Amino acid sequence: MKFYLGTHQPSWLTRMPGVPLMLSHRRLASMRRLPIAVTRWALDSGGFTELSLHGGWTTDPVVYGIAVRRYQQEIGNLDWAAPQDWMCEPHMLRRTGLSVGEHQRLTFQNYLRLREQGVPVIPVLQGWRLADYLHCVDLYGKAGVDLTAVPLVGVGSVCRRQHTGEIAEITSTLADQGLALHGFGVKTSGLGRYGDALASADSMAWSLRGRYLPGCTPSHKSESNCLTFALIWRSRLLQEVGQR
Repeated sequence: MKFYLGTHQPSWLTRMPGVPLMLSHRRLASMRRLPIAVTRWALDSGGFTELSLHGGWTTDPVVYGIAVRRYQQEIGNLDWAAPQDWMCEPHMLRRTGLSVGEHQRLTFQNYLRLREQGVPVIPVLQGWRLADYLHCVDLYGKAGVDLTAVPLVGVGSVCRRQHTGEIAEITSTLADQGLALHGFGVKTSGLGRYGDALASADSMAWSLRGRYLPGCTPSHKSESNCLTFALIWRSRLLQEVGQR
């Protein structure tokens, strides 16, 4: 399994060869001068924050697609980008006023639009129950998108319920269908439960934990953005899940 260390710091792309990173479009979008990556990385669209703040996407897909191509060209080493997907947690549905089915349709349509622009975007499955995710697979299939033929398929709306057996059932069922899955925001408990079903995963759990720890140097108020702390956390995590 390939593990992407989530970070708020674009400069880390220039400092950690061999450590795959995950950065958000929301962090990169306003930068006039972008870093040149010495490691592989993936782009998070920032969907959870976008929907939480606005109840929908305020960024046009064409604008997002242009930004992704800029990152691909100027930063380099971009593995893939997440689409402008729509999460399906109950509180998110209340925020948008839409149904699970509508969130799935919007996620699917955005993937198609970005793919038409030549953006290295991965399809994402959204849902809440297992039946929702299977319906989402069918949605792609009916449009001629063979999810078993793409390099990676994201699984959304899982990061806040990883302690549940339901997520393990969802991921194992999807993996058994021949899908190479990426888990968004997977924590240690989640990797222990269903890591074997994933081709890749990302997490920023280290930053949340570090927020409540005193900084390791006088310039650090906490460890929430500390490179050393993040690398130690990553090393321990990979050891716990049996990775090299």
